[in-house]
Amino acid sequence: MDKDRSKRQDSSNGQHARPDNDGVGFLLRGEEQILQSITAGAPLPELLNRICSALDCEIGNVVSLVSLLDKDAADFAVMAGNAKRFGLHMFCTIGVVAENHDLLGTLEMYACEPWRPSAQEMDLIERAGCLAAIAIEKGKGTLEDDNVMVAEMRLIRKRIQDSPEIAN
Repeated sequence: MDKDRSKRQDSSNGQHARPDNDGVGFLLRGEEQILQSITAGAPLPELLNRICSALDCEIGNVVSLVSLLDKDAADFAVMAGNAKRFGLHMFCTIGVVAENHDLLGTLEMYACEPWRPSAQEMDLIERAGCLAAIAIEKGKGTLEDDNVMVAEMRLIRKRIQDSPEIAN
């Protein structure tokens, strides 16, 4: 177990705690900037990548992505299969839900080791899901679905290639 990972693991119950104890994580500090970027009309793939990057940094040793709903439900199974080939385990999946309760997509998270999110991590994940919903609703109609999917896949590939756990 690496040094960073051992610092976050609570030996009493095997759950993982947030690396900072000040109650203000990377996601929360970056939330205002992300909301400003949403308001300014930043491209949807860029916004979703920033949300996922902030969440990944806050929790650590995870890779997250937002998948938009499309007509082919098999995409989720393909993504999960690809993650498994890279040695990643499903960490958490939540629905990205609009204010009117429509399902807009999913926030999927994969980890290098099998573990489940703590209550604090679930709060962050749900908050990231809300940010993603705001970004998707604001960005509806600004990009065609095919362009969004291509851009998302490029960002995912780059994040996996840049991941120190995958590189080793």
